[in-house]
Amino acid sequence: MALPPQLKAIQHYLRTAQEHEKRDPVVAYYCRLYAMQTGMKLDSKTPECRKFLVKLMDQLEMMKKELGDNESISQEIVGNAHIENYALKMFLYADNEDRSERFHKNMIKSFYTSSLLFDVLSVFGELSEENLQHRKYAKWKAAYIHNCLKNGETPLPGPIGMEGEAYDDEFGAEGGGPSQAPDNPPHSQPSFHGHPSDQPPTSNFSNIQIPPGSHAPANTPAEIPHPEAAQPVKPVPVPRAMPVVDPSLLNNTQEGDVRLTPEDFTRAQKYCKYAGSALQYEDVGTAVQNLQKALKLLTTGKE
Repeated sequence: MALPPQLKAIQHYLRTAQEHEKRDPVVAYYCRLYAMQTGMKLDSKTPECRKFLVKLMDQLEMMKKELGDNESISQEIVGNAHIENYALKMFLYADNEDRSERFHKNMIKSFYTSSLLFDVLSVFGELSEENLQHRKYAKWKAAYIHNCLKNGETPLPGPIGMEGEAYDDEFGAEGGGPSQAPDNPPHSQPSFHGHPSDQPPTSNFSNIQIPPGSHAPANTPAEIPHPEAAQPVKPVPVPRAMPVVDPSLLNNTQEGDVRLTPEDFTRAQKYCKYAGSALQYEDVGTAVQNLQKALKLLTTGKE
């Protein structure tokens, strides 16, 4: 079913869902959920939009039944951690490529898709300030590098020279809308649509810290280069910096008469879920950081 023009703003979220149909159904599910919620706000009254959104709801219900045993679907906390870690790993992959001055369409797509997934995170509630910053930076970087390569210019790595970039529909003209069959995910690159939230923030992005050994998720949606163009790369082990453990947490007994609220237990559980999700990507630093937060909350009642 073709996407009504009134709902054009959700087409890239639906495209991302199609691309992840088999490689990561959890990502596909939440991309469609975000698209449905956004579509309802855009236009749920005209017959063509209502028909499209009802079909999308039916698809979500079917996916929810099929993935019912998956904790990332049945528990929002786990789902939140799954999407956030995936978006961050994709962002770090693109950022590492950028700072190493390896500019190519795959990293542009990774930057752009990570920005879409930061949008998708809003289905779980308001985005953290850090994720808002990552989202804006990723959208700006995707547009900036795309425009540089298009004009035959060499992009500047990192946040140097950060200024407004115009978005265009060059890639969008290639098609790849939600009318395509899920089993045949589109291979076109994303188009960049102008939107007030896409403007680069005024904050300084040079303080974004990239942990050693950061890499893309195993199933990053960045397109795989053609075999003929690919050059064999010998994997080089990346030394990992040992995370710093807060000495005050080594005594893990509860301090005095600490009264924990139900909200405290929920937050502690959330930190533990984040840690577990980070370990799936061998991200030791993030895992330790979240476990320390949970331990401090449980032993002191404070964050």
